[in-house]
Amino acid sequence: MNPSVSIVLPAYNEEALIGPMLDHVVNVMTTNGFDYEILVVDDGSSDRTAAIVQKQAAENSRIQLIRHEQNRGSGAAMLTGFAAAQKELVFLTDADMQFDVGEIIVLLAVMGRADIAAGYRYPRRDPFVRCLYAQGWHMLVTLFFGKSARDINCAFKLMRKAVIDALRNDIKSQGAMFSAEFLIRARRAGFAVVNVPVHGHRPRTAGTPTGANPAVIAKSMVELVRLRLSMCRKA
Repeated sequence: MNPSVSIVLPAYNEEALIGPMLDHVVNVMTTNGFDYEILVVDDGSSDRTAAIVQKQAAENSRIQLIRHEQNRGSGAAMLTGFAAAQKELVFLTDADMQFDVGEIIVLLAVMGRADIAAGYRYPRRDPFVRCLYAQGWHMLVTLFFGKSARDINCAFKLMRKAVIDALRNDIKSQGAMFSAEFLIRARRAGFAVVNVPVHGHRPRTAGTPTGANPAVIAKSMVELVRLRLSMCRKA
């Protein structure tokens, strides 16, 4: 039986990359004979991201555009995509062409013993400062909550829809803390998380990353503390 997969692509001002990214995803899915749908969540883009997706959706009924009228954050975009997913498995990746989606096969290979296959970038092809921020964030989340995943914010994850259905109403984070909260809650709920190396990570070639934005970092810190306090109250 061919895998049944919902591909969730959060996108924010990715007009230079979203078209090639959709072509890439469609090619991988059709080559491997997947039963698939592609859910692009446009998180309030001010460029032509939505228009490009609409054009490709008109030519391929498996592509669906979901729009946030205002930018709500990467976590909110992921959660919107997760809520709309209809397939047995849900695959999360970014729209910035930094991953070879063909490596989804590596994630699929561990799903016999995993509820979430969490990719980790090996090696990671981001600028030094961004890698430094990521390492500090990983250490902080681990200090507060214990081990969750080897590469918390890696946007290359495959999970069972049942995991999303069990957790999505509990998750409050809207920004970059979303992935950490999702993994923390998944582990505490008893779901199996398996770390998988992803070798095809590439540098971003267009668009502007937001992970190192001071406002994004500040929001993440607030959400981290809020989650910690919430879990302490329930303990």
